[in-house]
Amino acid sequence: MLELKEPIVSVNWLNEHLEADNLIILDGTINKVYDATHQQILNTRFFDIKGKFSDKSNAFPSAFPSVEQFQSEARALGINQDSAIVVYDDKGIYSSARVWWMFKAFGFNNIAVLNGGFSAWLKLGYTTENMKLYEGKGGNFVANLQSGYMKFFKDLEHASKNNTHVIVDARSSGRFNKTEPEPRAGLRMGTIPNSLNLPYTDLLENGILKSKKDLAKAFYMVANTSDDIIFSCGSGLTACVLALGAYVSGYKNISVYDGSWTEWGTLVKE
Repeated sequence: MLELKEPIVSVNWLNEHLEADNLIILDGTINKVYDATHQQILNTRFFDIKGKFSDKSNAFPSAFPSVEQFQSEARALGINQDSAIVVYDDKGIYSSARVWWMFKAFGFNNIAVLNGGFSAWLKLGYTTENMKLYEGKGGNFVANLQSGYMKFFKDLEHASKNNTHVIVDARSSGRFNKTEPEPRAGLRMGTIPNSLNLPYTDLLENGILKSKKDLAKAFYMVANTSDDIIFSCGSGLTACVLALGAYVSGYKNISVYDGSWTEWGTLVKE
């Protein structure tokens, strides 16, 4: 039975452990739809962030789901309490970090992100198969919501006004500094007051998470390991890349603002 000691695994490691009984591989690529011509790692199950694992009643994209929704959809993918999950995406490390963070927020820790994602797998020429939908038996996964992992609008209002947390924005420096427009139509440019900028791309090199030493340097510029930190971004995805890097770097008091700039920039006028 696999037990994942680190939040990151290499493609070499995954290739060596493909036959493990409790291994479940998830494709957490955002905005992906089922297409039988697409390739995937052997026995991958598609983790549909927007379609299955988001609160669709929320006005903002990819909103954090309820306990009931997350548990039901995870079980539908055959995920069990004793599963060992490796999640990847098509961009290197991008939306896979959101999947990792959601599982941790629901009390499940035997999960890791595939470093470099599907492109790193392809680069080494490892075996792939046509994409297929999971049709196996359901799992017994139990979601147990943990406090503190996710922050919401009222939390950010308080944190920003009272400086209770270090707020770190994962968007590009151009978006943070209002020199380039937001990609979401109609969303104003700007920043959450009292926030700092650390673009999530600064943690990656060719889609692969940088060394612990380089990650520590990046985070040292914005926060101390003892600080309470809230990570934000555009819509709650790449903030989780910062959470992943911070976790690897030994930061403990970390959380993610679910609505991020899409919510804040919509609800708060300049």
